[in-house]
Amino acid sequence: MPMEYHFARRMRCIPPSFLGELFRVSSQPGVISFAGGLPGADVIDVAGIAEASRHVLEEEGRTALQYSTTDGYLPLREYIADRYRRRLGLPATAGEIQIVNGSQQCLDLVARILTDPGDHIGMERPGYLGAIEAFSLCEPVIHTVPLHDDGPDLACFSDLLGKHPLRFFYGIPNSQNPSGRTYSEESRRAIAEIVQETDTLFYEDDAFGELFFDGRARPPVTRFLPGQGIMSGSFSKIIAPGMRIGWLYAPQPVLAQFNCAKQAADLHSNFLCQMVLHRYLATHDLDSLARAVSRVYGERCRLMCELLDDLMPAEMTHTTPEGGMFLMCTLPRGTSSMEVFSRGVQEGVAVLPGVPFCVDGSGDDTIRLNFSSAGEEAIREGMTRLARVIRDLG
Repeated sequence: MPMEYHFARRMRCIPPSFLGELFRVSSQPGVISFAGGLPGADVIDVAGIAEASRHVLEEEGRTALQYSTTDGYLPLREYIADRYRRRLGLPATAGEIQIVNGSQQCLDLVARILTDPGDHIGMERPGYLGAIEAFSLCEPVIHTVPLHDDGPDLACFSDLLGKHPLRFFYGIPNSQNPSGRTYSEESRRAIAEIVQETDTLFYEDDAFGELFFDGRARPPVTRFLPGQGIMSGSFSKIIAPGMRIGWLYAPQPVLAQFNCAKQAADLHSNFLCQMVLHRYLATHDLDSLARAVSRVYGERCRLMCELLDDLMPAEMTHTTPEGGMFLMCTLPRGTSSMEVFSRGVQEGVAVLPGVPFCVDGSGDDTIRLNFSSAGEEAIREGMTRLARVIRDLG
């Protein structure tokens, strides 16, 4: 008799993942992919990271290759806290920073320590696919608020927090994934004022805050929410995603519980990579690196936007990002994003349908495009192929 496997109920709560199919088709020869979320491979400083690795292994190899504390490498946490103070005006200390395996781990552990099955949480619509999947494992009730060009719909946001005792609201104020939108400062302050009247935490995902094309830092919502804001960050988008080094900045009571969950999950994050990363940061100017990466991404974003305007039907619109790695298109009326995906693969171009970004099943009239990982030639050819798909379906 074949073995009958019994899985936890929570596994039925995860929405069907589109990522496996996405990676499969994106890796096919000849397919130009705008569907993934990859930084540009050409902006990763391989030589600089190799040099930092050599120094760490030669000078502190036995320490770097040993077990370590759950909190993370103290000099790296001090670096992050100092940068928060100087760049964003946050009164951060190393004791309020926890190193994690990429900011994706923050999504998992924050949901675990703050929610029980049936608890209410909130997020943007459309929202980050990785967050939807991570939160769903904890079986919460997920409410969404429409996202406009300048931030969440404030009336809906206020109404949601007034009706439901949200454990937290999750948002990406800077160059949001998937839409590419950035909250205005007025929206950030208004959100903080609304949250202050509740017991809700605001979970601010700042994965793209270093990647503004104009090089100007935006004030985080957390800055206006002392004691009620938690904030995650990552080195994946500006240094190297394969190192899997991110962090959480949170009030001490939250961080204490987070640390317990982190210890139970994996003891600590890759300590060798933490030390190599700190060595790299100590010998390189992160501001200059971020400006250089942002300049490349800005050029690719502007090219993609120009081609969308020139090649696509007039009724197809798109967001115009101020930074980050993504933009979102609204398709002509009656055009399905799933059909665009399927037909696109046949034409040699991959996009990400909007459906997985909406917990209510909407989003089939939108697609997400990544502009960071493809060069100019690939963007031009890929947009030509995509325009052909849109015209054929129209």
